[in-house]
Amino acid sequence: MTTQSVAKVDLPYSDGDFFHFESMLPANESCRLDEIRSWLEAEVRPVAADHWNRSEFPQHLIPKVAELDIISPVRRQGHSHLFAGMLTAAIHRVDASFGTFFSGHDGLFTGSIELLGSEEQKADWLPDFYSLKKTGVFAITEPLAGSDVAGGTRTTARRDGDNWILNGEKRWIGNSTFSDYVIVWAKDTHDEQVKGFLVDTSTPGFKATLIPNRIALRAVQNADIVLEDVIVSNGMKLAGANSFRDTNKVLKSTRATVGWQAVGLQMAAFDVARKYAVERHQFGKPIASFQLIQEQLVTMLSNAQSSMGMMVRLAQLEDEGRSKNEHSAMAKAFVTKRMRESVAIGRSVLGGNGVAVDYEMAKIFCDAEAIYTYEGTYEINTLVAGRAITGLAAFV
Repeated sequence: MTTQSVAKVDLPYSDGDFFHFESMLPANESCRLDEIRSWLEAEVRPVAADHWNRSEFPQHLIPKVAELDIISPVRRQGHSHLFAGMLTAAIHRVDASFGTFFSGHDGLFTGSIELLGSEEQKADWLPDFYSLKKTGVFAITEPLAGSDVAGGTRTTARRDGDNWILNGEKRWIGNSTFSDYVIVWAKDTHDEQVKGFLVDTSTPGFKATLIPNRIALRAVQNADIVLEDVIVSNGMKLAGANSFRDTNKVLKSTRATVGWQAVGLQMAAFDVARKYAVERHQFGKPIASFQLIQEQLVTMLSNAQSSMGMMVRLAQLEDEGRSKNEHSAMAKAFVTKRMRESVAIGRSVLGGNGVAVDYEMAKIFCDAEAIYTYEGTYEINTLVAGRAITGLAAFV
């Protein structure tokens, strides 16, 4: 085969689904996934790098997402957790910043209301959030409370008659500079329990300031939030959010979501590395013909497919109602570790071009660092799984 024909050949496994995991979806979900992928390629990919470079979120896409109608695919639309996971991976395969907006609004914010709101609250609030007439985010991390936020929450909530008064700070709260609402987690000064509150971002005393100089998910508007005597009515307290145990009901689900995000980033890195390796010529032939490059590409795809296998099984357990915190914790830790390895390999395949956003790999490489850390660090999630298999807690 000539060098020129190698560069033009229609590659097998062009979708990267080496073990045909997507064949497990029923026909209606498979068609829906293809429809959404086509939309992502047409609407998101062309603008993603430019917005990432400028550290600006493509807000003009939000009404188009509303038309696509993809919020709450499991609880509202009746799709499987497997479909929801593959949807998350597909979005992040195109752009992790856009995907983080989707997962933040849907899984963390809307999911909190679905899991912890009263029936009246869900009926009143969810329609506007499902339709994206209003957007929201989830605020739990603080400047001095990350991994220990369960016991280290410093933001306070003080009951005052029919209202609550919130004071404190939150950090790394994505897109809170333009969101309409934030679910704020604060410690009740009376019983020392963490509770959740739906806060209108226009409320006096609420301030969100963009965090500058970030290297990952740059299009996401991560902000520092300050709450100074923010008054919310008792009706805006999530009825079922009365301790950190309740918060964990949300985090259990969203850790699994982050695992799917990491699958999407691995596939994004593989897409870029394979295309580059086939098209890039050195020493008179495509670098994809070199043994070491093929080994690297196979390692990247093996990481992605092993990660996919774990996430598929976790989705099955979720659909069966049998998943536990330790399952999503182990999956998040394993899959993000494989992701970190894969994006590093992908960057090296591109050589010097791997550090230029023009070639996309640099953006993928940087975005992976945020996904490796949020929703519980690798270390914390490993220790959650370690506690489950030993019966001994390595942290409080």
